[in-house]
Amino acid sequence: MNSANQLQLKSIQYCGLNSSLKLIVTGAVHGNETCGTKAILRVIQELEDGKLLIQNGLVTFVPVTNPLAYAIGERAGERNLNRDLFPNSDPQNFEDRVANWLCPLLAQHDVLLDLHSFNAASEPFVMVGPRNNDGPLEPFKHEEQERALARRLGVRRFVDGWLRTYGDGVQRRMSDSSELQTVLRYGMGTTEYMRSTGGYALTLECGQHNDPQAPEVAYRAILNTLAFLGLIDAPTPELIAPENMEALSMVAVYDKQHADDTFSRNWSSFDPVKQGEEIGRRIDGTPVLAEFDGRILFPDSAAGANSEWYYLTRPNPSF
Repeated sequence: MNSANQLQLKSIQYCGLNSSLKLIVTGAVHGNETCGTKAILRVIQELEDGKLLIQNGLVTFVPVTNPLAYAIGERAGERNLNRDLFPNSDPQNFEDRVANWLCPLLAQHDVLLDLHSFNAASEPFVMVGPRNNDGPLEPFKHEEQERALARRLGVRRFVDGWLRTYGDGVQRRMSDSSELQTVLRYGMGTTEYMRSTGGYALTLECGQHNDPQAPEVAYRAILNTLAFLGLIDAPTPELIAPENMEALSMVAVYDKQHADDTFSRNWSSFDPVKQGEEIGRRIDGTPVLAEFDGRILFPDSAAGANSEWYYLTRPNPSF
């Protein structure tokens, strides 16, 4: 196992001669999600070979955002980097130290494209932020720009509602407001932090971890983003038409209460579920039933006790 003291953090930056916005593209926030790394390195090689040219603005590439997790081939090194992502004056672990480098770097940019993959086989999708709002949970003012970019990444599925759903779950379990705010911080990842600094951000889930097409999805999304934002001289990417979209909102998160809680079948993201259908069973045999018709998202049979087990989504006709 690599020692954290033997690792370093790296970003690569290209700047055009004309002023414009600043984009950052990140890969391997989770170390076993390598499609973004492969795609970023491919784009960098094309820039070095002169096949691509950044004419306007600035783009920063971070091929491996969490080098410890990447080195050991695991989702996390010492903790999940994509939760509780804030600068920390008293870092306790490797990911805290990454956050102290990554958060200021994010804040220097206007737009983030964060490239991920997932466990169970399914098609790619993009996670978007909230509607414009002045609320206390996730105030935001770039809904139009963020969703316009989302519809040009080359995927047809769109999911919103992450932080709201996470927050609702926390509020159901807690009554102490100070403790609530502390726990809500755990829901903050790369995109949420980017939005908190005044920018906008998308998480693209490019496919199953080992799907050979996932790096292609990531590569296409990077090129489409560079083109749509005007950083390279290329045609504007095609807009996904409403009739070809599937938009979903995350509604509820369900935790494992015990490590030996089990699913009743091998679920994949976006499998449909019917109200009353059995999703799994608790260790004592109690069935866990779907509370409404929808689709399952991020089912994790390997989740530990008191951690996210799966989410349920509903169609979002107003995307």
